[in-house]
Amino acid sequence: MSHHAYQQSKELMSKDWDFSALVMAAMKKADSANTVLLRSIYPRIWAELVQRYNAPGGYIGDEVPPEEGNYSDFIKGDGKV
Repeated sequence: MSHHAYQQSKELMSKDWDFSALVMAAMKKADSANTVLLRSIYPRIWAELVQRYNAPGGYIGDEVPPEEGNYSDFIKGDGKV
């Protein structure tokens, strides 16, 4: 890890993102070896990521898309996307 990566981690923490969102982002960004590791540690998050990837707009179950242009209002509600 570099000093730059450490500074980026501090910036991410200041945004107060949901833990599962950070793990999903890490899974999408990871190389093959790290993807295997993350999948083995967080199988439920991986399953949801795959499900959302394959769902129209990433919406699953009874989730309803927000009105167009109100995405930020949607994620402020309960922190879930």
